[in-house]
Amino acid sequence: MKTKGLIVLAITALLTLNGFGQEKESRFAIELNGGASVATRELGGVDLNTGLGFETVFHYRFYNHLGAYAGWGWNKFSTDDDFGGNKVDFEETGYVFGLQFKHPIGTSPISYYARFGGLYNHIEIEEGDDIIDDTGHGLGFQIAAGVDIPLGSSWSINPGLKFNAISGDIDNNGTKTNLNLNYVMIRIGIVKNF
Repeated sequence: MKTKGLIVLAITALLTLNGFGQEKESRFAIELNGGASVATRELGGVDLNTGLGFETVFHYRFYNHLGAYAGWGWNKFSTDDDFGGNKVDFEETGYVFGLQFKHPIGTSPISYYARFGGLYNHIEIEEGDDIIDDTGHGLGFQIAAGVDIPLGSSWSINPGLKFNAISGDIDNNGTKTNLNLNYVMIRIGIVKNF
């Protein structure tokens, strides 16, 4: 009985290893992307200028075309308007997580991707280098789409568009103000697969 069990275990191990050896695409990747951020609405009654930002994202593909991602991002917006009598900038930082669907376009090596995920971010109001208020971390969402263009054996670039939505409250001199930050990001990223 022990011999049969060992034979079944050995055959299972060989088949499993053989399946891993035939896999063409890496399961893990790290991505660094950056670019312009454009607000789609006023924030706390002020118009935001085009901002800049970046994200660092880790990917894990757990099924053929489906995977999970998680990372950290930063975006900064300036304004020409006064906010509470101050000249300020707005920074949004925090974490991103979600699911990614990635599929080849026909027989080409180029793939398209779509992402839907959550945010756990906060909005800081800064005057110069000083943080004058902070919403605290809260939940939001992100949707994204783009293409993945291979550059070599384990590198690719991935231009795309993302939409982030996050909100939080601040106490502006005894007046509670709700900040709803909605913006579109035009991003280009570099991806290392391993």
